[in-house]
Amino acid sequence: MVTMDTADIETDLSLFKYDTLEQLPPEYRTLSESERTPRIEAALDELGDEAVVLGHNYQRREIVEHADFVGDSYELSKRAAEADAEYVIFGGVTFMAESADIITDDDQTVILPSMEASCPMAGMAEALQVDAAWAEITAAAPDAEIIPITYMNSYADLKAFCASQGGLVCTSSNAHRAFEWAFERGDKVLFLPDKHLGENTAHRLGMEDEVATWDPWDPAGKDPDEVVESDIICWDGYCQVHERFTAEHVEQVREDHRGARVVVHPECRREVVEAADVVGSTSTICETIETADPGETWAIGTEIHLTEHLQRWHPEVEVLPLCGDACMDCNAMRQIDPNYLAWVLEELVAGRERNVIEVAADEKELAGVALERMLEV
Repeated sequence: MVTMDTADIETDLSLFKYDTLEQLPPEYRTLSESERTPRIEAALDELGDEAVVLGHNYQRREIVEHADFVGDSYELSKRAAEADAEYVIFGGVTFMAESADIITDDDQTVILPSMEASCPMAGMAEALQVDAAWAEITAAAPDAEIIPITYMNSYADLKAFCASQGGLVCTSSNAHRAFEWAFERGDKVLFLPDKHLGENTAHRLGMEDEVATWDPWDPAGKDPDEVVESDIICWDGYCQVHERFTAEHVEQVREDHRGARVVVHPECRREVVEAADVVGSTSTICETIETADPGETWAIGTEIHLTEHLQRWHPEVEVLPLCGDACMDCNAMRQIDPNYLAWVLEELVAGRERNVIEVAADEKELAGVALERMLEV
């Protein structure tokens, strides 16, 4: 473990944090859905109230149909804490399971079925990397109070880092309030890791001319003296799924489907957000379809599995993927194979815990502070 230079936190790169998590045993790899489903149901019946299964909106059908709760990442973590189950099986990615471990009780165990479910965007802002950038940025503006804000889509150590530097966490739905909270207490914001959400939030606040981007990948492409001239510094990270959408996709879907309206996630590029009819979190996207009138046509600019869920759940509404056949699933979410779910559940029935996610005590405490500050806004 390495100690950060600007914060008293020991951490490591995400690649090495969960290198003890286990792969799927060979006997589970070829299970068909017809073989797997009754085994999952039997294990859940055996575990009863001892286990709660959470399914993120971006999970495939074969996961969400077994979930006790389906929703976005922080909503699911809150559900886990409220359920008071001994075991929380999180059908999501690593940072989500970490958030669940942070806000659940110490006697609850969080399990991530697959070791491969690691969000690429979260990995674009490693806490050690941010720590080094923070030293450069703050040195370039010694008289300015800079408040770091990290999107929920980040690892626990980055949440802890932000708390230690007076910052907080935000979701896609309350990012604007987190920015307002920060500007009430400081002069500038460093926003991590999603540059598109940061830029879209700046536009929402009328601060679009106050945005600079910090590119940690190009040593010659970042000048701390230059970026600190702006009030909002966005880390150069992004979601690979949402960045794929373009303004041309919006134009094309409206050309192909007369009267179609478009709802997109704020992780999309600025030009896509400007072209859409509605912009919001996965919860907002779901609510938009839930309240749509029968016969309306909506194109969805987010991960393809949520679009497919909404097609099944609301057949009275025509629900389309914004970029048609080119729309992608999340390659990290894809790693939660339903056979992994069968395996970890049957192992719990046998008294064995597999792929447990546990945040270090110091990180957990500080990350909890960042989340508590978010709730203040």
